[in-house]
Amino acid sequence: MSDDRFPGWHGTTILAVRRGGEVVIAGDGQVSLGQTVIKGTARKVRRLGKPGQEVLAGFAGSTADAFTLLERLERKLEAQPGQLARACVDLAKDWRMDKYLRNLEAMLIVSDGMDLYVITGAGDVLEPEHDVAAIGSGGNFALAAARGLMETDLDAEGVARKAMAIAAEICVYTNGALTVERIGGR
Repeated sequence: MSDDRFPGWHGTTILAVRRGGEVVIAGDGQVSLGQTVIKGTARKVRRLGKPGQEVLAGFAGSTADAFTLLERLERKLEAQPGQLARACVDLAKDWRMDKYLRNLEAMLIVSDGMDLYVITGAGDVLEPEHDVAAIGSGGNFALAAARGLMETDLDAEGVARKAMAIAAEICVYTNGALTVERIGGR
């Protein structure tokens, strides 16, 4: 998909793995403009909400757009504590219907430790199969690697780290400078 308004921003791989009662979301640190790496240590995985009601979120796409969406999601979660699915659906509806929001270029992966969703600007709130979800330039590489690694004895973080390392070896828009956040479990 080519859009003249966006000068070829690439450089995100976000992976979520649910296993053993916990969810791990990992994001690489690379941001690229065309063929140039602009930053190698970006933090694309965040914690939202208050302690005890935390939600993990990883984003791909325009940073300003993603922050706008994360702020909106956080407000929805404050208004509907403990109802991640409802907050995600409300955000997706707003994102699709609102004149300003519908132009935002980003995707989100969110989890409260039990539920795991991918949210898109097309109005999708997707619950992934096989307890693995990925978005971004290297998302398909990380997803394939993680799905294969789910057959091993690795814990959620082990699967995420190894799958992200594989994606970084294949995708030129992905690096090994990871931010990894965990929720649930331990």
